[in-house]
Amino acid sequence: MSDEETRGRSRVTEIYVNGLAEVTPDVPVGFEELERAALDAMDEKALGYVKGSAGGERTAANNEAAFDRWRIEPEMLKGVESRDLSVEAFGTEFDVPVMLAPIGCQSIVHEDGELASARAAAAQDVPMCLSTVSSYAMEEVADELGDTPRWFQFYWSPDRDLAASFLDRAEDAGYEAVVVTVDTPLVGWRPRDLENAYLPYLEGVGIANYTSDDAFVDRLDHAPEENTLATAQAFLDTFGDASLTWDDLDWLHDNTDLPVVVKGILSAADARRALEHGADGVVVSNHGGRQVDGSVAALEALPRVVDEVGDEAFVGFDSGVRRGADALKALALGADLVLLGRPYVYGLALEGAAGVEAVLANFLADFDLSLGLAGHDSVAGLDRDALTHESELP
Repeated sequence: MSDEETRGRSRVTEIYVNGLAEVTPDVPVGFEELERAALDAMDEKALGYVKGSAGGERTAANNEAAFDRWRIEPEMLKGVESRDLSVEAFGTEFDVPVMLAPIGCQSIVHEDGELASARAAAAQDVPMCLSTVSSYAMEEVADELGDTPRWFQFYWSPDRDLAASFLDRAEDAGYEAVVVTVDTPLVGWRPRDLENAYLPYLEGVGIANYTSDDAFVDRLDHAPEENTLATAQAFLDTFGDASLTWDDLDWLHDNTDLPVVVKGILSAADARRALEHGADGVVVSNHGGRQVDGSVAALEALPRVVDEVGDEAFVGFDSGVRRGADALKALALGADLVLLGRPYVYGLALEGAAGVEAVLANFLADFDLSLGLAGHDSVAGLDRDALTHESELP
């Protein structure tokens, strides 16, 4: 029996055996306690950036509430002593159906930032999707990941030379897919950041992929480190492009040999358009509630997207995933892979790489046990029959 098949039991046993020596977990096990401790550990600006969402933060709340409207229907005596958590995407087998979501500027919560997250991902055999706006260059993060599968999240620059350079670098560094985020042509109205008057990029945080790129440096009339503010302004000039249309996706597809995944999809129509313009998959996401206040919850959108393209293309999911049971529900609704966001950043804030690893170990143990206790011995066996919507309850 492999490690991934016994993650739940192994983690629970480890914690209880440590308890015999009066050693309790350094990183809180419950999500609410984890979040509370992490936010206490952050300064006000980092807290606003990580916790904050758009407007009244109703979309973020809707994301979590949507999971409660789907109920798991456990089945008994199903022979679940051995559980297979593996999934496959674009010809690569992942040990677990969970990936670290792309979250930028991680050094604002811990100095090692994405390097620490990558070390933890590698230790737990969890694939990672790296943000364009990471605190460390994509090559450095790839080195920390070793053989662990990795994807590169791509913010599309209006400078096509720079955009093409990022795609080439990602491929050379062993990233296996390009995840182009389309829900951020403009940055949303985020009151917490605005009240703190805080944008980390202006302090030179989150732009390492730019300052390490010849195409970007060629735009400057100084070395990047010589004038942080001017460098940050040059970054802002090359970040995001509100003029993009679906036709531009053809250019992206033509400029990389990697699979292209479109992230930020919330409608069946947009999922179909993505495929028509060369995408190999989509990620159903509302950016964790950070873009449009009052948006449809990601989980509400997932079944419609799966019904439209799930038989033809990869469908990933993020936004609102907090516990293993949440991942189980998203997978049962047709997602091929679940991206985990804020929880691992909370672990990073508390204990660096060790904190991220603890969060991942706990999350996967929770998922593994939930899977087995629901009566399933593999992720592949999950479908909508595993769930009941609250509207269908007597």
